[in-house]
Amino acid sequence: MTRWLTGWRVFPQIVDRLRERIEMTTYPVGTMMPSEAELCAEFGVARNTVRRALALLEAEGLILAIPAKGRLVLGGGKTCGEPYLYQAVARELREQIQRGDLAPGSTVPSEAQLRRSHGVSRSTVRQALAVLEQEGLIVAEHGRGRFVRR
Repeated sequence: MTRWLTGWRVFPQIVDRLRERIEMTTYPVGTMMPSEAELCAEFGVARNTVRRALALLEAEGLILAIPAKGRLVLGGGKTCGEPYLYQAVARELREQIQRGDLAPGSTVPSEAQLRRSHGVSRSTVRQALAVLEQEGLIVAEHGRGRFVRR
């Protein structure tokens, strides 16, 4: 029978290890952290001890808890206002439109181009484009593509 480690002396060590992994990109920005159960098994500690460590990392802004998804690695590179990848893709396109990099009437990059440049799935790109369409920044023309609204 394995004895679970708990207490205030254990979780700071876990925090240090996880912080180091985030800084060394073992857990890259934008990816999900391992589950609480996986961390418990790895460190041989009780779930409450892992939760204390994760709460501290969240307070430091290194991770963000997303209900029903897990914990997203922010690593200081993302803002807490963008817990989902589609929001970051939409923000980048929005900024390109506002700066004039994508002029009114110009073609928005294709879904395939956006998938490759951001390293995300097709559904993530489609969600980002839907947000921009709802905001009235781009329009979709059936069979032609998406364009920046004039």
